Amino acid sequence: MQRKIMPDIVNKQSISALKPDNTVYEAATMMAKVNVAAIVVEDDKGLMTGIVTERDLTRRVVAKGLDAKKTPITDIMTANPDTLAPDDSAGDALELMQARHFRHLPVVEDGKCVGMVSIRDLYMAVKLSLEENIRETEAFVFGDRYGG
Repeated sequence: MQRKIMPDIVNKQSISALKPDNTVYEAATMMAKVNVAAIVVEDDKGLMTGIVTERDLTRRVVAKGLDAKKTPITDIMTANPDTLAPDDSAGDALELMQARHFRHLPVVEDGKCVGMVSIRDLYMAVKLSLEENIRETEAFVFGDRYGG
């Protein structure tokens, strides 16, 4: 069975989001407070305009010596990032994340971020699928399923 991003991998989530005029410091503080590695940037209508990750904070702020309290997140965010739709397959998501070296991808519906899928979420789904396949194969080979 082909697993879909929603609801097979993640359910609708409360997404951590900031506005374009928020600072990098506010983004880092929010990420630490809610224990996430990525947040989205939304416009006044709640439409996603970008994403900020821990990697962005280290490479685009700390490594460049920028002042996190003065730097707006729009200066370091990835604008118009690649996204997934809720009915995209987990396999397609995993391929995209591997090819582009992403660890987080927003799940977007009607322009609004409804979830965030991580590489860890996808690895867990693949692991569970493989375990299920092994159980089915063992049942077939050893006859459990066929009255053996």
